[in-house]
Amino acid sequence: MFKSQNSEEGFKKIETIIGPSVKVKGDFNSQGNIIVEGMVEGNLKTKGNLRVGSQAKITADIEAKEAKISGEVTGNLKIKGYLELSATAKVTGDIEAVSMSIERGAILNGKCAMSAEGKGSAQETEKKES
Repeated sequence: MFKSQNSEEGFKKIETIIGPSVKVKGDFNSQGNIIVEGMVEGNLKTKGNLRVGSQAKITADIEAKEAKISGEVTGNLKIKGYLELSATAKVTGDIEAVSMSIERGAILNGKCAMSAEGKGSAQETEKKES
């Protein structure tokens, strides 16, 4: 999704946009790509890609295929592919991703675990190695 120079490439088919004036409370499940510019409280799960805008505030556990975080997230992130934290990102919670990048200026308070794609979660891998 974000591996090419054009980070918009993974968002050609956007299913849901949560605008800056929208506040969602409760669990939010989707099959497609999501852009969050507003507020979300609860859990956010998608089989598609997620983009969190710089003014967005999310208090939720997040699961997505790939994600670009530019806003504030309080909760755990489980990303099946690539995670990008931009310079304006503020994440408080644990992260599990296959690969990730963190720009200078981003704030991360939590643990990171990187797992190989298709080999189960990092926690499962750690348990098997013990």
